[in-house]
Amino acid sequence: MGSGLALFTLVHVAISLVAIGTGLVTAGGLLSSRRMERMTAAFLATTVATSATGFFFPFTGFLPSHAFAILSLLVLPVALYALYGRRLTGWWRVVYVVTAMFALYLNCFVLVAQLFLRLPALKELAPKQAEPPFLVSQLVVLALFAGLTVLAVVRFRPALSPAVQPAIGGGPA
Repeated sequence: MGSGLALFTLVHVAISLVAIGTGLVTAGGLLSSRRMERMTAAFLATTVATSATGFFFPFTGFLPSHAFAILSLLVLPVALYALYGRRLTGWWRVVYVVTAMFALYLNCFVLVAQLFLRLPALKELAPKQAEPPFLVSQLVVLALFAGLTVLAVVRFRPALSPAVQPAIGGGPA
């Protein structure tokens, strides 16, 4: 591997880990009904970056990682619009939670797949990533995120910004 590709890989992995870390903190905010503006912005930006940079690696065919990146790049604009364009009003709150959690799930799915590819002990358990240890691991990640997403939809009820709060007493705000 050339030094340019090695550096690019290192940057891509760093961005991915930041996306997962900030995503987990953001998910914690959703579960505790806190917006966490900066952490959320960092999560969304780094998730877009990691999904986009994955296409710049040399490859000979369409890979599962490309499908996950495409899915991520399709749901992230919806999350961004729900958060910044619609300001989480009405059903956009639910749309945001589901799309943000789905994008984080996709990042974590890829992380687990990479761990099974890179760590010798895991690679030995599932060399083709079709064996039960890999499938069970991914099923556990899916179940965890499904449960956390439902819980986040129920719990995430951030305070409205002053621009969208209804006037008290019927008069103008």
